[in-house]
Amino acid sequence: MISMYRHVKTRRRSALTNYKKRIALLKSSLPRIVVRKSNRRITMQVISYKQDGDVVLASADSRELNKIGWPARANVPTAYLTGLLLASKCKGIKEKMVLDIGLYKPVKSSIIFAGAKGASDGGIQLMNSIEVDNKRISGQHIAEYSKMQMKSQNQFSKYKKSNVNPESIVALFETTKKKIA
Repeated sequence: MISMYRHVKTRRRSALTNYKKRIALLKSSLPRIVVRKSNRRITMQVISYKQDGDVVLASADSRELNKIGWPARANVPTAYLTGLLLASKCKGIKEKMVLDIGLYKPVKSSIIFAGAKGASDGGIQLMNSIEVDNKRISGQHIAEYSKMQMKSQNQFSKYKKSNVNPESIVALFETTKKKIA
């Protein structure tokens, strides 16, 4: 008996691309905001489809926030500020955009949606509706947790190395937000 092998695309086999979602996004012919999260940073890009390949129109990385005074981590406030930074770089783009979350599962108040909310608040028109808790965006949950964990010094050691008190992160968030906008 002859078995038939069906070739699966390499990026799909590696769990890097969902081609059904990609085709649906490309059929809209709108630029898309791509939000990606790693363990240490958040990257956001505005990408437009061209026949030769995708073209990046604007890009923002959470490491750019270090220059403004924000200690960049992969958390909700950093994602929101990265979205604001992307929106400040995209002032010339006036058309509506689509949110591309890739292979991430859509979870309410997640880092991905916090970045999209920051871009939306910065002036980018998104086709998607986004719901994120404002307390989490400002970092209030981090400040409350740091107050509870006063005995554990290792939890917030990276903040302390960058001379940031985790209990005053809400005030730092507001000053950084004003610097970007």
